[in-house]
Order: sequence, then C-alpha cells, then structure tokens
Amino acid sequence: MDTRLQLLTEWVRQFPGFERCKAEPVSGDASFRRYFRVWQGVGQNEPRPFIVMDAPPEHEDCVPFVAIARHWHRQGVAVPDIMQADLKQGFLLLEDFGDQLMLAQLTDDSADQLYRNALDELTLIARQTSPADYPLPPYDATLLDREMALFPDWLLEQQLGMNLENSEKALLDTTFSILRESALAQPEVTVHRDYHSRNLLVRPGEARPGVIDFQDAVAGPVTYDVVSLLKDCYVQWPEGRICNWLEVYRQSSREAGLHRADRETFRQWFELMGMQRHLKAAGIFARLSIRDGKHSFLNDIPRTVQYLIVASSRQPALRHFHEWLSDRVMPLIEANIGPAPKQEQEHH
Repeated sequence: MDTRLQLLTEWVRQFPGFERCKAEPVSGDASFRRYFRVWQGVGQNEPRPFIVMDAPPEHEDCVPFVAIARHWHRQGVAVPDIMQADLKQGFLLLEDFGDQLMLAQLTDDSADQLYRNALDELTLIARQTSPADYPLPPYDATLLDREMALFPDWLLEQQLGMNLENSEKALLDTTFSILRESALAQPEVTVHRDYHSRNLLVRPGEARPGVIDFQDAVAGPVTYDVVSLLKDCYVQWPEGRICNWLEVYRQSSREAGLHRADRETFRQWFELMGMQRHLKAAGIFARLSIRDGKHSFLNDIPRTVQYLIVASSRQPALRHFHEWLSDRVMPLIEANIGPAPKQEQEHH
C-alpha cells in the first residue's frame, strides 16, 4: 500500500477543481522525490494538468525548492509556478511543463537552437541574487572536495574494487587541489548545479526551456552550469560545436557583467571545472547503483570518465593523472561496465 500516494491524493483533492482527480506517476529522479500528474476540472471540457511533487520530509527539505522557485519565478526565470505548498507533509502543487525533455528533442538539426535558448536562460539564472529568505550556500572548498571524493570512494573502491596505493591517493590529492583552486578563483554567480538536458523541458509554443531540479542551487563558479550543459553526462557533442556554444555563453555572460574573461581564460576555467564535475558525477552514478539500486546510471560512467581523460590530456600539470586514468582506470571500467565512446582529439 502506497500510503504517501494516498495522503498526496487526499491533499490535492481539497483544492477547487481537483475533487475527482487521480494522481498518475510521471517520474522519479535521482533522489527520494517523486512526481505525479493531476488534472483540474476532471469531467469538464478542458481539464488542466498540474504536477504534484512528493518529497518525504524525512529525506527531502522542500524549503530551498520553494524559496528559489518563488524568487526565480518573480525574476522571470522559467521555473514552475508553485500553486500550493505543504512543507510539513512535503507536498507541492506545481505548474506543468509537460514531458518533452530537451535530451529527447536533440538532433543534429535542432541542437543549435535548443542550446542557444538554454544558454540564454542560463545567463538569466547566473544573474540572480539569493532569495531574501534563503541565502544560497557557497560552493566552497569543503563542498568541492566532498564532491570529488565521491570518485575514489564510490567508483574506484566500491564499484571497481580498486585498492588504492598511497602514490595513487597522492596523485588524486594533487589533481583535486588543482581543480579546487581553479574553481575558487572564478567569479561567483548563482549556480543551478544540475543544468543539463534531463532537467530542461521543451515547452509547446515556448522558445525558452522550462527549468526544473534547481533546489541544490549555490553561489559558485561562473562556468559550472555551462559545463553541465555542454559536457552533458547523458549526451556528447563534437568539440567544434561545444566551442561555439561556449563562446556564445562567454559573450552573453560577460555582457551581463558576470566576468571579464577572454576566450582562452574562460575555456581553461571550463575545462578544469568540467573535470571537477565529472569526478563528482562518475562517483554519484556508482553510488546510485550500489546504494539505491538505480543501475541504469552505470551506463553513463564510461562517457563521463572519457570526458575526464580528454580534458586532462590538454593540461600539462595533469599529465600523470591523465596517464593513470587511461592506463589503469578506464580498462577496469570497460571490463566491468562497458566501452567508452570514441575519443575525440580535436583541439580548439
């Protein structure tokens, strides 16, 4: 018996027009949150769809989601409007952006326009201030380190069964230090923190993508979100296209007063930031499989680690890390999880 679904249905039915609604599952995500679609005005000519979020309070805190959603919505960011909220029970009734994930809409022909729209929205997000009732946490050294530690803890040791030698631990420490320093040296903006093709929805009749899953937003490095988008763990684009889109974002974010970086500096920030994010993501994918039984995320590990190999090949200071990843880690990933995508050696 799904008691929370029963509670959620009773909660929604108290609002006008929802008295006869049924909650249909839409999806879950990589957390304990679940989403359902309900219809207002069932039995009438044109019932309207809404989304109900179920976020069990013992696992998920809705306060950041509500504070950020309300603040960003007022500032014109395309996040769902919150119709009703019960923070004690962990239920939210939200505007429905539909089911068309950007990921499913991407083709060689559609990509350019979809990415440009997503980059425009990203510039708007980066310019936001913290909500008055919820100061965004800083993306500080502690948080950056905690995220990178997921790579050895969950992927190398638990998923791949590696027993790291002291020299390997020292190599990781040196690498993490270089990536941490680069991230902390970047200008600080508002960071969505999970801005990619599975968290952007293509809406009928709207150029701008609907933005979801923003509750972990922080104040952090200017290139973090653009890395999530352009070096997406779920889809890979040729180097030339990534460079073009990155330059579009560098210019629009510079015009918005978010930084003063030239092309080379911004590209270097982007490359090193991407490595920090992909270390974190690869570790999270392993954890989702081991701890939460969400094994499909393992399929994204070879692509994610391949990004690390390509990015580290461009950094003289990370030559040893690059060689170690290529010679020691990737063969274990390919033997235990699956093949890496073909490596691109184009340099721009």
